Amino acid sequence: MRFDSRLLRLRRGDERLYYGWVMLLAVALAQVTSWGILYYAFSLFIAPLRDEFGWSLAQTTGAYSLGLAMSGLAAIPVGRWLDRHGPRGLMTAGSCLAVLLVVAWSRVQSLLGFYLIWAGIGLAMSAVLYEPAFYIVATWFARLRGRALTLLTFVGGLASVLYIPLAGWLLRNGDWRMALLVLAGILAVGTIPIHALLLRRRPRDLGLEIDGGPGPPGVRPALDVSSRTLAQALHDHAFWWLSSAFVLATTAAMAITVHLIPYLKQHGYSTSSAAQAAGAIGLLALPGRLIFTPLGSHVPRQYVTAALFALQAVALVVLLEVHGGLGVALFVVLFGAGFGAITPARAALVAEMYGPQHYGSVSGTLALSVTGARAIAPVGAGVLYGMLGGYRAVFWTLVVISALAAVAALGARAPATEVERRP
Repeated sequence: MRFDSRLLRLRRGDERLYYGWVMLLAVALAQVTSWGILYYAFSLFIAPLRDEFGWSLAQTTGAYSLGLAMSGLAAIPVGRWLDRHGPRGLMTAGSCLAVLLVVAWSRVQSLLGFYLIWAGIGLAMSAVLYEPAFYIVATWFARLRGRALTLLTFVGGLASVLYIPLAGWLLRNGDWRMALLVLAGILAVGTIPIHALLLRRRPRDLGLEIDGGPGPPGVRPALDVSSRTLAQALHDHAFWWLSSAFVLATTAAMAITVHLIPYLKQHGYSTSSAAQAAGAIGLLALPGRLIFTPLGSHVPRQYVTAALFALQAVALVVLLEVHGGLGVALFVVLFGAGFGAITPARAALVAEMYGPQHYGSVSGTLALSVTGARAIAPVGAGVLYGMLGGYRAVFWTLVVISALAAVAALGARAPATEVERRP
């Protein structure tokens, strides 16, 4: 009873703590578990699966690619569901499905079964990862949206740091099937109760205001727009600038992350050193989110986003032209800082330009394009490598693509007639 009464006070708007923060922190913790087990842990199971079944690397990773493709294809219906029903039912069902599928993965006996399981995991990912979590941010926060995105993505960014070592430890101390059962149990405990018990659709359902109330005097209110439908967004030139910017930037970023280790090995670095450099990018993404995501609350976010994409281009130029360990270190710092803030920048721009009411549909449509770029980029870079005769020409092409993304981001602004400053 004591816990219930405290939670009720939070829901009703206790002045000391807005319920949106309680819910968001819980969702962020669930994101760590979902990303860690459904997305990052896969790479550690490639070798055990190949050893037991004799599947080739392409066969094994093909299932993972199928899962990502299914996640992208589901983005639009997921977005529409969020707009109509909110995140609670979707994320609860998605987390339950994810648990069942990880258990099924632990019992897999055939390649076809493996592919079917990962097609289902892709659908589950679309229901529990960042897209529905960003819907919560867009719906519950406006003036404080930058802080909310920083909290969500910073905590979520710990997934690889925590779960790759955990999965590795489980595999060293038991077989891969038992490791998956343990991870399924962690996934059940770490996601289902949060999604089922704590999520609410919108602040007014609890008698609350967005952000918990008006801001203090002198604080610049967030730029927000009256909500626009997906059809209106598709007729808006700014939406296509926004889509172009993030598709181009994602293409370059994914090509870089996949091909960085082969590039470094060609330039005399050991596999271990190259892997350490690639891993450091993930760690440096965290401070990047702390710096750039809140900055969008003080500087027009399309300018911040353009700066992120320009930083990506600069990082590549440094890698290509500054030789030795210094060049690699500077690249890791610059690229990691910008890379970490790209995803929250997309969520914030969609919310600011098109409002919360149809956020899911608009964001899901954009996510479909971005997911397509993420899937095609590594293969496309490999084709360019063969056509252009080496990584130097490929990476200079990625410099140009990143620079074009920065230019396109400058066109991603809401029409002046739609922008309103709340008193």
